[in-house]
Amino acid sequence: MTTSDDVEIPIATGDDVVRVRQATRTAAGAARLSLVDQTKVVTAASELARNTLVYGGGGEALVSQVTDERGRAGVRIVFRDEGPGIADVDLALTDGWTSGQGLGLGLTGARRLVDAFDLETAVGQGTTITVTKWRR
Repeated sequence: MTTSDDVEIPIATGDDVVRVRQATRTAAGAARLSLVDQTKVVTAASELARNTLVYGGGGEALVSQVTDERGRAGVRIVFRDEGPGIADVDLALTDGWTSGQGLGLGLTGARRLVDAFDLETAVGQGTTITVTKWRR
């Protein structure tokens, strides 16, 4: 997989969440994702950026245009924080579970909106979530 036009965005305020959405929308358009798929990946990015801010205490997002080995274009976003980590990943990835904040999608909703979802976390060491949406 190759990447291009990486955009790194610190996430420390609500305005940064907006910047992540904007950068994701730009990358999704450049990758020529359909409008529906652009909306899906922007929605997932918004939820995950908000989680990075609220639960991770801030962090960063790296938005990239990617191309797989078959030449298919897509968007990959990596969210990193050094917050408390997720103590119960299974619970956090349970459909219908919510902390009562955010867009109400939770991690499972964000996961359903993208084609690839990877979560790495350790209590006391933070969380990294990588999502990818491919052009159809």
